[in-house]
Amino acid sequence: MSTVKIDQPGKSVLMMGNEAIARGAIEAGVDFCAAYPGTPSSEIPESLASVAEHFGLYAEWSTNEIVALEAAAAASLSGLRAIVAMKQNGVNVCSDFLMTVNLSGTKGGLVFVACDDPSAISSSNEQDSRNFARFADLPLLEPATFQEAKDMTKWAFEVSERIGLPCMIRSVTRLSHSRGNVKLGEIPERRRSARFEGVYIAGAFVPAQHSALHQKLERAREEFEGSEFNWYVGPEEAKFVIVTSGSGWFYSREAVAALGLDGQVGILKLGTTWPLPERFIIDHLKQATEILVVEETDPFLEQNIKVLLAEQMKTLGPIEVYGARTGHLPGFGDINQDKVAKALANIRGLEYRTRDEGYAKRASELALPCLPPRMPTFCPGCPHRASLWAVKAALKLDGRNGFVTGDIGCYSLGAGPAGFFQLKTLHCMGAGTGLASGFGKLGQFGFDQPVVAVCGDSTFSHAAIPGLINA
Repeated sequence: MSTVKIDQPGKSVLMMGNEAIARGAIEAGVDFCAAYPGTPSSEIPESLASVAEHFGLYAEWSTNEIVALEAAAAASLSGLRAIVAMKQNGVNVCSDFLMTVNLSGTKGGLVFVACDDPSAISSSNEQDSRNFARFADLPLLEPATFQEAKDMTKWAFEVSERIGLPCMIRSVTRLSHSRGNVKLGEIPERRRSARFEGVYIAGAFVPAQHSALHQKLERAREEFEGSEFNWYVGPEEAKFVIVTSGSGWFYSREAVAALGLDGQVGILKLGTTWPLPERFIIDHLKQATEILVVEETDPFLEQNIKVLLAEQMKTLGPIEVYGARTGHLPGFGDINQDKVAKALANIRGLEYRTRDEGYAKRASELALPCLPPRMPTFCPGCPHRASLWAVKAALKLDGRNGFVTGDIGCYSLGAGPAGFFQLKTLHCMGAGTGLASGFGKLGQFGFDQPVVAVCGDSTFSHAAIPGLINA
């Protein structure tokens, strides 16, 4: 039986982070799920789809992320609870609608899950989607634990309905694809029916709608001030405080313990990161003189807290802030306990050696001479390799220095040896066709090279059709 389906309140089960998010949606009585597949988000809609018939909810793979958000918004405007999930690249795709649905508002709870991929483990870029929450004036939650992933999702539906806005949840790969214990809650009966009423038009009275949006965000701030997802651990009057969110909570706690600073350093963990719970933060920083901000990827918290501290200078006095902006932590890639401990040791004038430093060095010395290099390759029998070989042969026979524009999918491996290094451009979904269209318009400038665009079936529906029409 799927863990998201178990109807035993109080039972602890082992769940992937994405499964916990899906379970939270089920405990909130979600009616509608729309998404476009993309690692590390795909297990959220897959988990919901696997129990859709059992719970009487609707789940779909949409054509792309903007359509997914629009479909989920339609359910919300009809009084249903809806969730939409995507990876960070998809947030870019749906941002046009995101920047207007915030003005028109929503009705039923609408939860928008963005799964970021620090270190670009399975992505074409590294992006911090939290910036979109501030950009669109949407409430933002960041789960730090598997239990929070479930409980926050359930609460996000309630917040969304109370303030009439989509509520954004930001996860990261290490949470989405790891597993931990989750205590299950009750699964409610679904009794809602869909009916659209009212007018939801963005653009008719933008200044008034923008003002109303700011008021809604202030209501969200008031909700966040008393949220159970914000807490402090450590000395009551710590002079040095780590402020963190998401996965940074575990790394910070481990770093403090590794350096033996439990009685000296406090940790302020924020689960509601936009808008900031300002009174809560101020109350816990009154005695602080130094702060280390631990987060992935951009200095989102760091910058917003600096603004708050500047505004509260008379109340709090001068506080030194360390983080990515000061070079103590990277503003890219994953963070971990060692990176946080090194930053903390550097600031405190302590010596810290990575726990596995000697082991990792010795393991590399022993293993590297024995391991042949293995580049990513296609699955056995995949036709992409043969297709790219045929393209390579055709361009060689043509003799005009032709090239291939690439797109996002398995065939992206065509940029490497598996595909004979045929792909010369690789950006985002649909870009291969759009670039080929542009190259094809350069004849009057003496451009005469043949251009071949490669594109998969899903990417074709997602984003390639406009470029093809333009060609």
